[in-house]
Amino acid sequence: MARRAFHRPVRSVRTAVMALTAALAAALIAVPGLAAEPGQAVIYYQAPPAWQQVNIHYAVGDGAWTALPGAAMDDADCAGWQQYTIELDDADTAQFVFNNGSLDNGSAQWDNNAGADYRAGAGDWTVAEGLMSGGAPCTTASGGEAEVYFDLDSRGWDRANMHYSVAGGAWTPVPGIAMDEQACDGWAKLTADLGAAQTLEAAFNDGAGTWDNNGGGDYTLRAGRTTVQAGLVTADAADPCAAVDPPEPDTTAPSVPEQVSGTAEHTSISLRWQPATDDVGVTGYTLTRTGAGETIARETAATSFTDVGLAPNTEYTYTVAAYDAAGNVSAPSEPVAVTTGEAPPAPAGGQMLGGDPRRDPIYFVMTARFYDGDESNNRGGNQHENAGNDAYDDPMFRGDFSGLIEKLDYIKALGFSAVWITPVVLNRSDYDFHGYHGWDFYRVDARLESEGASYQDLIDTAHAKGMKIYQDVVFNHSSRWGAVGLETPRHFGVQDEDWDEHYHTENPDFVYDGLSVEPDSGVSHYNGDLWSTEEPEGNTCEHWGLHNGYYSPEGRKIYHCQWPNPTSGIFSAENYHQCWIGNWEGEDARSCWIHDDLADFNTESESVQQYLLGAYKRFIDMGVDGFRIDTAVHIPRITWNRVFLPELESHLIAKYGEEKAQDFYIFGEVAAFVHDRWNRGSVNHSPQFFTWTERREYSADGDLAALEQYEWENSQGTENQPTSDNAFLDGNEYREPDHSRFSGMNIIDMRMHMNFSEASNAFHSGMDSDPWTNDATFNTVYVDSHDYGPNKSEERYSGGTDAWAENMSLMWTFRGVPTLYYGSEIEFQAGVQIDCGPTCPLAETGRAYYGEHLEGEVIAGGFGEVASASGAVAETLNSPLVEHLQRLNRIRSAVPALQTGQYSTEGVEGDMAFKRRYTDDTTDSFALVAVSSSATFTGIPNGTYVDAVTGTVQEVANGTLTAEVAGKGNLAVYVLDLPDGPAPGQVGDDGPYLH
Repeated sequence: MARRAFHRPVRSVRTAVMALTAALAAALIAVPGLAAEPGQAVIYYQAPPAWQQVNIHYAVGDGAWTALPGAAMDDADCAGWQQYTIELDDADTAQFVFNNGSLDNGSAQWDNNAGADYRAGAGDWTVAEGLMSGGAPCTTASGGEAEVYFDLDSRGWDRANMHYSVAGGAWTPVPGIAMDEQACDGWAKLTADLGAAQTLEAAFNDGAGTWDNNGGGDYTLRAGRTTVQAGLVTADAADPCAAVDPPEPDTTAPSVPEQVSGTAEHTSISLRWQPATDDVGVTGYTLTRTGAGETIARETAATSFTDVGLAPNTEYTYTVAAYDAAGNVSAPSEPVAVTTGEAPPAPAGGQMLGGDPRRDPIYFVMTARFYDGDESNNRGGNQHENAGNDAYDDPMFRGDFSGLIEKLDYIKALGFSAVWITPVVLNRSDYDFHGYHGWDFYRVDARLESEGASYQDLIDTAHAKGMKIYQDVVFNHSSRWGAVGLETPRHFGVQDEDWDEHYHTENPDFVYDGLSVEPDSGVSHYNGDLWSTEEPEGNTCEHWGLHNGYYSPEGRKIYHCQWPNPTSGIFSAENYHQCWIGNWEGEDARSCWIHDDLADFNTESESVQQYLLGAYKRFIDMGVDGFRIDTAVHIPRITWNRVFLPELESHLIAKYGEEKAQDFYIFGEVAAFVHDRWNRGSVNHSPQFFTWTERREYSADGDLAALEQYEWENSQGTENQPTSDNAFLDGNEYREPDHSRFSGMNIIDMRMHMNFSEASNAFHSGMDSDPWTNDATFNTVYVDSHDYGPNKSEERYSGGTDAWAENMSLMWTFRGVPTLYYGSEIEFQAGVQIDCGPTCPLAETGRAYYGEHLEGEVIAGGFGEVASASGAVAETLNSPLVEHLQRLNRIRSAVPALQTGQYSTEGVEGDMAFKRRYTDDTTDSFALVAVSSSATFTGIPNGTYVDAVTGTVQEVANGTLTAEVAGKGNLAVYVLDLPDGPAPGQVGDDGPYLH
């Protein structure tokens, strides 16, 4: 998915800019005569042309801000710039904003970095059009040329393009200019004319969709020769291709790895060893494993390795050999023998309900924010007080399975027969209540369970009520602490007192479970990081202990190795990818990290695949009814189709048999936040793409196959993609669907979601994408969620009650599975920002605690019916949208065509109007639907039609029926009375919208 709104934003907009500027400061040389003195920050500002006066309003360190409107800035030595010198005294940084000098609300204009303020340390800084960079803008010298060398080997590329802009001018067309000037092996070169400018902004790519754009901040390069090597910019660099005497051939092998040790946990073995040494440098290690009747070799660049999926109670012997870039290999280490234990205990087990998932409308619950059934498992994170959650007495982990079990009857009374819950695996982060920071994928998070209310209890209780449980699962990433049983590296933070609340002294005897309180720190969010002033023994992280140029939202320095970085060496390449995403619609979207506290799994690695499959098969064994797959787009389709989906299907078939296995509902989040059919032209990043099997053969190697698929499918273009008529009627007849090319993954309907600012927009947009989806009748359809509202709004939907009623009327009658985010039945938190990270109170977001609206007792009389209710929940159930929702669920349940039917608009005159039909051996259901306005249907079968909303009967003898509908959200559902699909008559009583 694109950037997750619910993931912890380690760097705010302000700090992201600071990350760029601090990293560039060393590469920029200030112009003589303008350079800042030590202890000074010289700020240059290019004000909007309309400003007659420019003031800078600032605060040094944690001190007080200047009196409004701040200090007047002076004209700089070059036109269009103002400058001001801030004396930092003993502080490291200053924060500042700019204004036009007016204090009048009607005329005052401000530039405060979109609300984040600007921040700078000592040195020269320029701010123009919201972009802050190091250096001074004024010079008397001409810019000349920028001779840029880009290191190909450090990125694994064989060519490079430079996409750039000179001094704020227009950018070159994508993908940029080929860096094809003569250079030496491993380097690409391009000389850019700067004219009178001193700098250019640049990003690099390999011409195949993989980018290096400095972590999203682009590079600022100056005149003269510059080298860019693995993200490091060197100004006034030596020529990397200068003729040198050829080096002596490297014939020395690395030393033998020592102190190889291994430990077993169930059927996984974790190995560690001391780094080998070499006269040039160790490139990697080869592990040779012997046991269970076979010998297997694996390679890694790290000094640790986790072997998973081994046989239980079996001895395995390992040796480790080091090798260098020249191919010299050390002798193998002394062997180490490790015996695996018993296989992980199997879950208690359960049976999924089965049945076509299209029959089950879905209620989406963030478990930790829904209802608190057991206060003893409530836990707040390390920002509990700072974020303001303490003031609301609202710990992040508040709701639980106990509360969800208690309120299943509320969900049933609304009419829902499926509940989608956020991930249940043990999480670990500063902001993990949502469940997407998995740490131990084989354990259920203790903050969700209680005595008598385990996850198994929830599944079994829901099933007893005829309700399904869909579990949110993550295959793409783990928490920044890694994944227990696969790889859990040690993170080394500098011992800086500013970070006391984040870092705790290591306690090797304490096992984190999210719930238990570590005795020394006194907190349950204990992280166990090792932090010190000295570089720890065995450290694999590069640049340990150095400030990386970034600052936390609180202004604290962030050091290398304090937060995971894919290129730092903290994680092994065997299990984790080693780069940042540069292009969200590029190939690197599958092979790089999306956020710095979400360590990106190398999902093409067999060890990772087996780890994740082993974990999620256990939940299948518990009887869950389906998986919602998080960030599905960040794993290539070919990996889903080759490995994950077939393995899950095989396990389901083994448990349930081939027929029932097909009832397990898998729906993936392929986040495409665009209004169009294809995601910015990239078929590989569009939802419908993931519903198909492959059309050709690719390399056996997973990484190569992913790249081959990306390039080949994009080369075919958007219109040369497979199509299907599985969602469409053949005239008035139901056609037998052809699922032979179905991948096994259904999708969340991002196209409708993005266009739900108006129901009509969503309807027509959905129809436009349906031919390119294998079977759109299985799409999961919602208006908003825990991530975004329509149009990628960061607020919960606030179109009003009438608009909500209309959206519901469409979703509950059109193709797909209608889905509602918790609380939307009463417009809970409408218009409120869905997520603002760990620095603000959850009570003021779209993920607020819902329990106050559920207090009291409720018993469901059936789906969409209340037998009894008292207290606040009774008031909640009496709201007009709830009444509307209940009746829609009952109508949908009474008309099979609305659940599983195909649709057509042929012969239909009306905006949101369509006909639907479903036929099998025992059922033949045909319905005509008009939403919010009247519609005329021609060429339909003759017979008796009865409106499920009003009970109105129409006899059709000439193939024409007109449905009279008036009022936003009102509806007509004329059902043809057939022997195998009798019209139900009027379903329910007239309400505020259906009448």
